[in-house]
Amino acid sequence: MAEYQRHPASFRDPSGFVFFANGKYYRQVNQSYAKNFELLVSSGLYSNLISQKFLVPHEVIDRNFGLSDDWYKTLLPQQLSFISYPYEWCFDELKDAALLTLSIMRTSIDHGMVLKDATSFNIQFDKGRPVFIDSLSFEVYDRTKPWIAYRQFCECFLFPLLLGHYLQTDMQKLLTVYSDGIPVNIASKLLPIRSRLSLSVWLHVLLQNSVGKKADTKQTATRFTKEKLIRLIDHLQSSIKRLHIKSSGRTTWNNYYDETILSNQYLEQKEIIFRELMSDVDVENALDLGCNNGYFSKIIAEHQVPVVAVDFDGPSINHFYLSEKNKLPSAILPLCIDLTNPSPAIGIHNDERSTFLERAKSDLVIALAIVHHLVLSKNIPMADVALMLANLTRKALIVEFVPLSDPKSQQLIENKTEYHKPYDANAFELCFSDYFEMERKEIIPQTDRILYRMKRKQ
Repeated sequence: MAEYQRHPASFRDPSGFVFFANGKYYRQVNQSYAKNFELLVSSGLYSNLISQKFLVPHEVIDRNFGLSDDWYKTLLPQQLSFISYPYEWCFDELKDAALLTLSIMRTSIDHGMVLKDATSFNIQFDKGRPVFIDSLSFEVYDRTKPWIAYRQFCECFLFPLLLGHYLQTDMQKLLTVYSDGIPVNIASKLLPIRSRLSLSVWLHVLLQNSVGKKADTKQTATRFTKEKLIRLIDHLQSSIKRLHIKSSGRTTWNNYYDETILSNQYLEQKEIIFRELMSDVDVENALDLGCNNGYFSKIIAEHQVPVVAVDFDGPSINHFYLSEKNKLPSAILPLCIDLTNPSPAIGIHNDERSTFLERAKSDLVIALAIVHHLVLSKNIPMADVALMLANLTRKALIVEFVPLSDPKSQQLIENKTEYHKPYDANAFELCFSDYFEMERKEIIPQTDRILYRMKRKQ
């Protein structure tokens, strides 16, 4: 009998659910959604969205895996290589996800359907572009009713984007706390006074907040029209397209190589060694920790290996993402992740959304110029760093050790009276030997830095 396991995050929609069987993810369509599903296909909406690469394609399977009385159809969607969450995206990833949602909504109207929900969790990134993953989010369009998912769209997309734009900081991290979206009353309080000069803020934040406060349960529904709905969608699109966050200038990491005294010579020598270490590694996926501007992620991608590239520096990740957009399809998924405080398990029973560390396990992990920051700056013992990297690595690890004699290490301990000792190559190798077998060790010329390739012990 096939292994059958319902996904813990798929319980909110009575129309169906996602489950795992035979090593793949499926979606059950319930009888209650039959009419909408048939219209999705017969109206040409499904074909239209697939042709534009807006929606994950699926195959219809005539099998009731769970022997459910509610069963109507089973869908086998195209399998995705990695699942990420909105609070891990950079500003422009969230922005592109918002614009995709609106484009799908606009296309749906022309086919007699609308999106019944507009959560950002309906979007994933595949081959460098956002894609809609919920085939059961469409319902028959009633021209007399407003868009039922308008508020949800604002809370999940518009409000964090407005906050990021006006405050120039990574406000999407708030979505870890407000997983259903930032409430309008919170957004209205956080936005600066100068934002009130914006028509978009007045219409979608302040007015919505005011109407919400005055809402009467006995109020009479106002008749809506298709023209009003299209104008709303068009205005949301134009408003979001104008929002931006600075992706250049001085940040924590985006000028790392420019400022270091080792600079280009160091980078060139490091690349030569790195390519040699990568040359005979046989892996299906990779994780680049502390990816900075993605220099080495791009080298991995040259081997046709999908890469999840993470860094806690939002502007650097945003700049990296925008640069990869020009090269679609891309094998690289940039994400905003702080390794000292990675995305936790949240939601019902704390398993609706899994931790980043659980999702990020990869055949190949690279950790370049990051260990010294974790140990010397963040006060994480070397043994704990080794354990973390071991838990993420299935096969191979390429890691860089930066000794105390290095100028960057000296900067980190300049104002510190103590740090975890011993901190040297011997201590490093001893800690990592608990989990890895050392395969190669190369000193980067004209530096004291060392690159290692290690094999995960089974």
